[in-house]
Amino acid sequence: MISSTAWQGALASLIAGSATAIGAAAVFITPTKSQKFKDAMMSFAAGIMLAATFFGLILPGLEAAQALGFEEKIGTIIVVIGILMGTLLVWLLNHLIPHEHFEMGHHGLETAKHLKKIWLFVIAIAIHNLPEGMAVGVGFAGNNVSNGTSLTLGIALQNIPEGLSVAIALFAAGYKRFFSFLIASLTGLLEFVGGLIGVLAVGFAELSYPVILGITGGAMLFIISDEIIPETHHQGNESFATFCLIFGFVLMMLCDVLLAF
Repeated sequence: MISSTAWQGALASLIAGSATAIGAAAVFITPTKSQKFKDAMMSFAAGIMLAATFFGLILPGLEAAQALGFEEKIGTIIVVIGILMGTLLVWLLNHLIPHEHFEMGHHGLETAKHLKKIWLFVIAIAIHNLPEGMAVGVGFAGNNVSNGTSLTLGIALQNIPEGLSVAIALFAAGYKRFFSFLIASLTGLLEFVGGLIGVLAVGFAELSYPVILGITGGAMLFIISDEIIPETHHQGNESFATFCLIFGFVLMMLCDVLLAF
């Protein structure tokens, strides 16, 4: 049975995804197509994602396993299995689904290279956003409002610079400002789909809650390491991007502590 608190997670994923539009709107006032600025925004978002993954998914997964009666070592193994499953899942999606990264080019099967780049960009963002939505949806499972609220804030915060960086990247690729804003904003709504998936998965198998937290955590870790960090370290802004990532991590960690209730 799916609790009302879990359904709050689905709504929260919609709210978090909508924050993408806030960041994307800044494309109308951004005077330049600065690669350094885009790398800074993406790295800041990655830092928030990283903290949200550890404090909002992996650690609660370990706690949930113990709450279900598993010994500490067994509970840790269960969450680790989930992390590996999530990592493998996103890796498979990256290799099977054709998509385009802004800096690293075409990924996945070559059969759909005839698709317009804009749709390949959208597919890439979808692969990125679905696990984020799942993270928010799963975060509210087990009536854990505090953890869910913290995750919602974290994902929403990282969606603001992410929405701006996506809009700027599309603008830099030659698309009009309004079109760049529209596409970046709409991709944020994909998180609601991920939120529903997370809520339904936990609702139908509550004993799998620690595993599902691990799966979403593993998916997030893979995206940060395999996609965001290489993208932001591709144009000579490595050190600056790293500081932005650490600042995002610290900010989210502080928010997580302050929101604990």
